[in-house]
Amino acid sequence: MKKKKNIKPFRPYILDVEASGFGCESYPIEIGFVLEKRNRYCSLIAPADHWTHWDMAAQNTHHISRETLMKYGNPLDHVAQELNRILNGLTVYSDGWVTDKPWVTRLFSEAGIRQTFSISPLECILTGPQMEIWHATKNSIVSAMGLTRHRACSDALIIQETFYRTRMKTQQNLQTTLQ
Repeated sequence: MKKKKNIKPFRPYILDVEASGFGCESYPIEIGFVLEKRNRYCSLIAPADHWTHWDMAAQNTHHISRETLMKYGNPLDHVAQELNRILNGLTVYSDGWVTDKPWVTRLFSEAGIRQTFSISPLECILTGPQMEIWHATKNSIVSAMGLTRHRACSDALIIQETFYRTRMKTQQNLQTTLQ
């Protein structure tokens, strides 16, 4: 029997975005990411003057009001510069790439700053066995960590930890099968 190569356990860099709504008129309102050793970054984003779309269903999910953004949000260019400074040349992963990537693109476009890092779908680095146990693992992590869901930094941490634990568990199962 040919021995399979071990899958190295690691913690990918994870990015998450909260937005003003769910449709094409929505825009980023909070961005967060987690790097190695759980180093985290999170920022509320003050909307551009012409970003007016607001969906109360989205607000009920992330619990961030437009008033909170206006009072505590950082300017678009500041957030874009910070992201580039910290993530320059890196690849970060998103479990909601189909929406997170366009929201980040919209942030950089509005700020007039070129993005110097990449965002890839988390599915690109997940294995089939990881996907099979993803939701159960994620639910146990959410319960154990007691984090607030649907806030960018917390979600990024939950996703990173879920990736790590599912990778470790499937690696252990592979080792047991090969013995």
